Amino acid sequence: MTVTIDPRPTYFGDRMVVTGTYTGGAATETIDLTSFFSRIDAFVVNPNASVIQEVDSADATDGAAEHITNLLDVGSLDTARTTITVRQASDQDNVQPGSFLAIGRRS
Repeated sequence: MTVTIDPRPTYFGDRMVVTGTYTGGAATETIDLTSFFSRIDAFVVNPNASVIQEVDSADATDGAAEHITNLLDVGSLDTARTTITVRQASDQDNVQPGSFLAIGRRS
């Protein structure tokens, strides 16, 4: 897994926008932006391929009909709000490659 940070972040006031890419290939992808941000306010992860992962709810105990929900990879922030973790949405083998954008308070 490789994370590439674009070399020209954008600054506005005490905020910064950082973009880049990640290669995926494992169950999770960690994008550590601690050197850029004291806190990430918002982020977007965009898997390159629209490989939709099926989440099967066949184990419904209320007698409801089975249904399938389709999801893409999802991202979350750590408790310090400086690192993004991209995870598979279901039991797929690995995270798909993609790009990201993060906006936050500069370090």
